[in-house]
Amino acid sequence: MTTVDADNPFAGGKAAPSGHVHQWRAFSLLAVAYFMTAADMLIVNVALPTIGRELHFAQADLQWVVTAYALTFGGFLLLGGRAADLLGRRRVFTAGLTLFTAASLACALATSGIFLVIMRGVQGLGAAMVLPAALSIVMNMFPEGAERNKALGLWGATGASGATVGVLAGGAITRYAGWPYIFYLNVIVGGAALLLTRRVVPESRLRIAQRRYDPIGAIAVTTALVIMVYGISQAPTAGWTATRTLALLATSAALLAAFVAIEARAQAPLLPLRLFRLSTLAGSNAVGFLLGAGFYGYIFIGTLYMQQVLGYSALNTGLAWLTVGLTGVALAGPAQVLVTRTSVTLVMAAGLTLTGAGILWATQAPAHGSFWADLAGPFFLTGAVTWIFIPVSIGALVGVTERDAGVASGLIDSSQQLGGAIGIAIASTVAATRTSGLRTQGHAIVGAFTGGFHTALWVCGLIALAGIPIALLLIRRTGITQATAVSQSQVQEPAPAD
Repeated sequence: MTTVDADNPFAGGKAAPSGHVHQWRAFSLLAVAYFMTAADMLIVNVALPTIGRELHFAQADLQWVVTAYALTFGGFLLLGGRAADLLGRRRVFTAGLTLFTAASLACALATSGIFLVIMRGVQGLGAAMVLPAALSIVMNMFPEGAERNKALGLWGATGASGATVGVLAGGAITRYAGWPYIFYLNVIVGGAALLLTRRVVPESRLRIAQRRYDPIGAIAVTTALVIMVYGISQAPTAGWTATRTLALLATSAALLAAFVAIEARAQAPLLPLRLFRLSTLAGSNAVGFLLGAGFYGYIFIGTLYMQQVLGYSALNTGLAWLTVGLTGVALAGPAQVLVTRTSVTLVMAAGLTLTGAGILWATQAPAHGSFWADLAGPFFLTGAVTWIFIPVSIGALVGVTERDAGVASGLIDSSQQLGGAIGIAIASTVAATRTSGLRTQGHAIVGAFTGGFHTALWVCGLIALAGIPIALLLIRRTGITQATAVSQSQVQEPAPAD
């Protein structure tokens, strides 16, 4: 059962005709917040060399400016979704946006690398509250069917464009204003969104007898992933078979196993394992994880290649990535149409094929290449990532009842963000290991960097392509139809308390 604001007749899942304009007005504000959190995953990428010089970062530690955000973002998304369902989705959205905006201001004022990384982690925590609450509100405003598919299609396009447009904006801001203004922009946008939220966004929540949140589960999974990323990132220096590396990875595995055990026994689990009985949800989240790992790792490595090998400025690097965003925007409309007329599976598989092929094509870029001759083709092709983001967003929420809306929406975004954090760590580690090996063999620094980046891109491309069999095996039209029927039958039943 859902509580509804009297001022918002379209809240709670059934849209009144008179509220149609208000729905899309609310959607627009929520999409702006989503765009901001999505862009912040990679908006600092092109500024990393500048940040490293000014804050005295070691080269190997630069990835933490990105992964600190991604880890807390992904690690606490499920808790954010749970809190949104129980405390009120607009309330949690507002609290998260406030935290995100304040942390952005702190990032802009950072004078040390450690402080910046910590504040990026706090930013991620705020985003983990904003995103599932926002997507859960969208699900409750639009009834399941064509209109929700349209909204989720636009939502997926917003996420896909946020990553690439964020890179462009980061380059332009770094070039003309300085890297702190990347975060000052968040303060301006976040402040404006806060002023408008109560006026245009509806409130809704689950009404149950007791509220339980499972913070132990959130801490366990986030700690496990931080330790995993740290172990992977330190492996080139310590050695993959070193006692420290193996101990860190073993500790991470033990904590992940503990997380599963906690969720299986908890009265109100952060991640209800019963959700994975929906094969479409399970498959979409698996694809989402691989998408994050392959695509975000690709952008991270591609950015370093352009700046450290080709000598591009931050602005030129951002402009180069615009080609991916333009393709993504152009393909967003056809993706929505194809998902409705064909199937989520086919569009997703096509997107994975094109994106993976584009990443592998980028491995052919030479040490002294040029954008139009060597990078434009791969970049345009990987813009097809929109064809993964959109069906993944739809598939991960099909058949999910209002009771689990916040958890399911948090889960898919968590899968993508954590995949991104781990993918960046793996790609960075592979590149560093290969570069070190080539330098030992006597290769010049530019050639060694190029070889390291090529090897990392091979890994990213293969990770993306690994999602194809998962999509074909787990995400089927019959499964989507059955899940939708079950969801609609359960809408008439009161949701039991967890």
